[in-house]
Amino acid sequence: MAMRQTPLTCSGHTRPVVDLAFSGITPYGYFLISACKDGKPMLRQGDTGDWIGTFLGHKGAVWGATLNKDATKAATAAADFTAKVWDAVSGDELMTLAHKHIVKSVDFTQDSNFLLTGGQDKLLRIYDMNKPEAEPKEISGHTSGIKKALWCSEDKQILSADDKTVRLWDHATMTEVKSLNFNMSVSSMEYIPEGEILVITYGRSIAFHSAVSLDPIKSFEAPATINSASLHPEKEFLVAGGEDFKLYKYDYNSGEELESYKGHFGPIHCVRFSPDGELYASGSEDGTLRLWQTVVGKTYGLWKCVLPEEDSGELAKPKISFPETTEEELEEIASENSDSIYSSTPEVKA
Repeated sequence: MAMRQTPLTCSGHTRPVVDLAFSGITPYGYFLISACKDGKPMLRQGDTGDWIGTFLGHKGAVWGATLNKDATKAATAAADFTAKVWDAVSGDELMTLAHKHIVKSVDFTQDSNFLLTGGQDKLLRIYDMNKPEAEPKEISGHTSGIKKALWCSEDKQILSADDKTVRLWDHATMTEVKSLNFNMSVSSMEYIPEGEILVITYGRSIAFHSAVSLDPIKSFEAPATINSASLHPEKEFLVAGGEDFKLYKYDYNSGEELESYKGHFGPIHCVRFSPDGELYASGSEDGTLRLWQTVVGKTYGLWKCVLPEEDSGELAKPKISFPETTEEELEEIASENSDSIYSSTPEVKA
């Protein structure tokens, strides 16, 4: 019996959503943070998309956002030449870390004691969260602005990506171990600790490399330019999205395309699987986040599968409630503002 993928649409941002990250699974569930060009990163309940709060304080577009493992701290990277660290429970700003240029990426160590940043000044910086007044350690070597910087190998190494290069660094010696060069711009990078896998997207390619050696594992080609890809925690599937507004789901082992569907009213900038693998989130130029089920029709979060009467002949589809904005309302907004939908996205209400 066929099931139709029905996403949850999370509105509230007023500009393109350019980054998102999930926390680990906590006693209170898991959480989702989104970075947006409106300068107001938002925190949500991960399985439902329900809005929890907005971190207020940046004076420019927020390009990167992350949560620590237990969702007690958040960090954001912005165009106002700062990275900020927040109390994710109270929403209070804990520290502002001044940089010399736009900051694009932030990442906590597993114990939350250190924060890694990267940005347009081509430097990696490591801040000691227990000594906020101390100068950060700096690692130089990139030749263009850093797009993503991530801890890996139990925080013993660092992965970073600039325009056409991915580099692996040793944390202890602060030296480069190895690098990968690409013939086109690297659009995203995801690190999977279980199995030490690195997911890199560039052009239409989705490439998988060893995070320890940077040796290639496999790669897939998509029908359109891909901006982001994410591997399922069990390494069964991967999802990707990009310039053609579509989301693609592939079998990781065979590379077979399992599903594709138009997900947004603008290019997709970021996709990530939840820590339990039950759903994945996507952020778009249209100013919305959407949550999608990995297994369509399963009762989970706000999704409840309701099977029709046997004689009706209808297709089974999950019955859900949309937070804030329905599909019909979004389509109406899209038709009225076809050239700039995100400027009219409704504000979230507490």
